[in-house]
Amino acid sequence: MSKKSRPRTERRVRERAARQLARDRQRLASLLPGGSPEQPIAVVSTSVIAVRARATPCPLCEGALRLDEETAGSRGGRLLHAAHLTCAGCGVARVLWFHVSPPRPS
Repeated sequence: MSKKSRPRTERRVRERAARQLARDRQRLASLLPGGSPEQPIAVVSTSVIAVRARATPCPLCEGALRLDEETAGSRGGRLLHAAHLTCAGCGVARVLWFHVSPPRPS
């Protein structure tokens, strides 16, 4: 006969699993384009950064992201733009990285 676990124990197990899932999703999001300065999203103009950033869903809850600020800086000899975002649903902060590369004339 197996012993039934207490409600508090079950709740703690669920909370631990939820935290681990959130960490895993954050780690996966950092591997996607824009998730790190090493893999920025290529855009043709700085004017599309805000639009692209807001259109990206939160990697944790799929909620809408709110653009808090845009910054720019040089990394590895190239200019990168960072969109600092906060999820409206779960409140997690996130940074999406962009690199402006204008289209080449054909």
